[in-house]
Parts: sequence; C-alpha cells; structure tokens
Amino acid sequence: MAERFDLIVFDWDGTLMDSAAAIVRAMQAAACDLALPAPSDERARYVIGLGLGDALRHAVPELAEADYPRMVERYRHHYLSRDHELVLFEGVAEMLAGLAGRGRMLGVATGKSRVGLDRALGHTGLGTYFHSTRCADECFSKPHPAMLEQLMDELGVPPERTLMVGDTTHDLQMAKNAGTAALAVSFGAHPVAALEAESPLACVHRPHELARWLFEHA
Repeated sequence: MAERFDLIVFDWDGTLMDSAAAIVRAMQAAACDLALPAPSDERARYVIGLGLGDALRHAVPELAEADYPRMVERYRHHYLSRDHELVLFEGVAEMLAGLAGRGRMLGVATGKSRVGLDRALGHTGLGTYFHSTRCADECFSKPHPAMLEQLMDELGVPPERTLMVGDTTHDLQMAKNAGTAALAVSFGAHPVAALEAESPLACVHRPHELARWLFEHA
C-alpha cells in the first residue's frame, strides 16, 4: 500500500502519555486550594488539550481574573508533584520507533507549555523521535489550526499528507480547521460519542490498536 501520510502529529496528554486522570486531579485540587467549587471529572476532562489559561477558565468558571495566577500556580504545584509517576501508554515508544524507521516525520501539538513538554520529553526519552513540536504557550490554543499550520510549514508537508492523532474533540477540530486528516483515540480524555461526532478517519480504543492502525493505514 502506498504511504498516505508523510507527517504524523500526536497530541501528548491522553494520547501518548496516560496523564488525563492526573490533570483532572490537579485541577480539582487547585480549585479547592482557592476555596472554589471543584470541577466534575467530566468538566475537567473536557478542557484537557486546551492551553492552561483557557482550560482553567472553562473548568472553573467561578475563578476571578485576579485569582488566575494563583490558580495556575496551584495547578502546576499539584501536577508537577506527581508527574514523575506518569507513564506512557503501553507500546508508545515502540510505535514511534517503528514509524520513524519507516521514514515518517513525527510531531507533537499539545496544550502543554514548552517547559512542560520538554520536561515530559526528557523524562520519557522520546525527544529524538520528533522532528518538531508546538505548545500552547507558543501558538493559539486548539482548536485553532496554528500548531498544525506551523508544523506543516516548517517541515514542508501539505495538509493532505498530514495526520493528526488525538484524544479530544479539540484535536480533531484543529485538524479539520487545518485541512488535515485526523485519527481519534478513545483511551484518553473525551468519550467515544463526542470523538466520532467529529468524523475522524477512525476511532481506536486501545494503545496497541493505535499502533496497528498507523502501521496498516498511515
């Protein structure tokens, strides 16, 4: 089968790293620190993938603008105190190695900050696999297409040869806005029905199914 995509761009949290639950817990703990109502699991999961500012404002609508820096500080405190315990989904390193071995260019488009992504890449040792990455503090937040547009421009790959892989509707909508194909994974933050409503090429339900789909179809 002819290669369909030259560039495969991955979201990070909930797609490559099993971190959605930790993000939810950190948001809830930060809200409690400020004596604000803690967001429900569902509400907190919905904002995963957005830039931190947008995420916290949506997850905790009671947050006063003047309290935003304190909320960010408390969220980062709770998340970073446990982030060394987070693990990649099973088979992710082998999947990336296999795709790189087949000559695919790989990228990351994430709601994490640059400091946060570099920290995660350092912990996991995956940095060498990625040709380029974009973070929410460098671009407009998802679902704006800027992250994908900048990656495609930098790497010289057109939209029709680019695939976005993510676990949220924000990822899939970003792909749609950038004119690229999208593949959904349902083992991260957003439910299957919401993902399928965005009409991705497919929605895979387990990490090993993601690797198999990419090796067979990408």
